[in-house]
Amino acid sequence: MLALPRFKLTYLHWLWRIPLLLFLLVVLLLLIFRVAPVPTSSFMLQQSVVSWFDDSVPSVHHHWVSMEEIPPQVALAAVAAEDQLFPEHWGIDRGATERAIQAALEGESNGGGSTITQQVAKNLFLWGGRSYVRKGMEWGLAVLIETLWSKDRILEVYLNIAQFSAADYGVGAASDFLFKKPVAKLSEADAALLAAVLPLPEVYSVVKPSRYIQKRQRFILRQMRQLGGVAYLERL
Repeated sequence: MLALPRFKLTYLHWLWRIPLLLFLLVVLLLLIFRVAPVPTSSFMLQQSVVSWFDDSVPSVHHHWVSMEEIPPQVALAAVAAEDQLFPEHWGIDRGATERAIQAALEGESNGGGSTITQQVAKNLFLWGGRSYVRKGMEWGLAVLIETLWSKDRILEVYLNIAQFSAADYGVGAASDFLFKKPVAKLSEADAALLAAVLPLPEVYSVVKPSRYIQKRQRFILRQMRQLGGVAYLERL
């Protein structure tokens, strides 16, 4: 039997360890970010790098804001718009996921069924676009995040890394650059408007909302009230 060259044996010896090392790194980061402010995200880093070489891509605006400073209606608007089952699931909305898989098998798309936790996983560690590999990683990371973080922490990080415009990430930057006021001054209507642009923040505008965004804002406000107002957040 032919022996493999020594350098190949060494390569194979380390190859299987790479996924393990990446997993341990992710766990370490999640344990740190369980208490420490999250300074950036994969999406922000990618945009920052591209903006260095392409003047048409805006520089990232972002600064961390603690949950104590964020009005509860901002958190409620995000849950009402993006994931009303957020208090109940463990990172993955099973029903929405099954519908998304079935739609994919039929060559269609129904939006992917992403929960707030999945969006945190994607924005924090992964990349944009659609692929089964990325989606699988997103599901695994979402379950890991739910295991290591509280619901309050997941929502706090989400509100600090979600993209609200072509340049503004997090409610701190959004309140400063889009509303021109401190985050503590954001109203219920402001909160619903921010949540309304979440599906496509590079296209939809908070500053000049289209009729569609205004209609979506009104819908989100109704959903917030139907959920019972900010008292709904006590379920987290």
